[in-house]
Amino acid sequence: MGYKVVVAGATGNVGREMLNILAERQFPVDEIVALASRRSIGTEVSFGDKTLKTKDIEGFDFTGWDIALFAIGSDATKQYAPIAAKSGCVVIDNSSLYRYDPDVPLVVPEVNPQAVDGYTKKNIIANPNCSTAQMVVALKPLHDRAKIKRVVVSTYQSVSGSGKEAIDELWNQTKGMYVPGQEVAPKVYPKQIAFNVIPHIDVFLDDGSTKEEWKMVAETKKIIDKSIKITATCVRVPVFVGHSEAINIEFEEFLDEDEARDILREAPGIMVIDKREDGGYITPIECVGDYATFISRIRQDSTIENGLNIWCVSDNLRKGAALNAVQIAETLGNRCLKKG
Repeated sequence: MGYKVVVAGATGNVGREMLNILAERQFPVDEIVALASRRSIGTEVSFGDKTLKTKDIEGFDFTGWDIALFAIGSDATKQYAPIAAKSGCVVIDNSSLYRYDPDVPLVVPEVNPQAVDGYTKKNIIANPNCSTAQMVVALKPLHDRAKIKRVVVSTYQSVSGSGKEAIDELWNQTKGMYVPGQEVAPKVYPKQIAFNVIPHIDVFLDDGSTKEEWKMVAETKKIIDKSIKITATCVRVPVFVGHSEAINIEFEEFLDEDEARDILREAPGIMVIDKREDGGYITPIECVGDYATFISRIRQDSTIENGLNIWCVSDNLRKGAALNAVQIAETLGNRCLKKG
């Protein structure tokens, strides 16, 4: 026996990954439907060895369906998530719409699985921002041991976080660099992304930070501990898939780098690759297609009393989006829902 599952936004990068991961992890599915916008009706998507044809989300009846994984952006989610939720279908939403709603749990299963229980208030669970998801997986086991006071994080985020058009822009700009007269002007980003880095993700706020940076602060506090102080600088880099983060952590008490390494090795969802030699660390290209959050470069920060530095890499389409959503569905099933 299994669940009746909806994947909304099935033709996008994250939606396709949701279908792949549901199949890979053998999520107990009795019936599955792929939804998309009207212009994508009939598009074929893969679910394991099956091929699904997308149906129109407009007018879809969610009654009788157990779980809906949403990857359709905030505007469409605002329209369709309440409809699904009122029909008795639990929505697991990948957009930012509900992340800061106090009545909607924001969940990373390795970190705060118990928060799933709060889904009953609105029948909605929020998936965190991609850059937050991998960071909190790394922070939580260390916080449990030595309590984190402050985090300074710089991110190096791939273009897939902006969608297919951004991937195409990087590819076309890169090719255009080698063919005179075929240069590609930026459209997705405010500046050229090929062979460049852009310290600007999402809109600017009044205090000079970007919304992406604000998200990392607000979400980490909601997921782990509101007392943690966080400052972030988020940068878009010319990488197709995989987000990287340089994280500086200040603790309330001393935590030795060797103990930290052992703690992280034992923590769920983490793979430690940390050899102090050429190539003894993980880069974005090596994490693509993997479930793990990879940690490297674990070392003491001697400039503060109780400090550590770590390097954190993960596939943003997986742990940063689709995988975390499926893990939430698994947690929901194990803790709360009965199979049909």
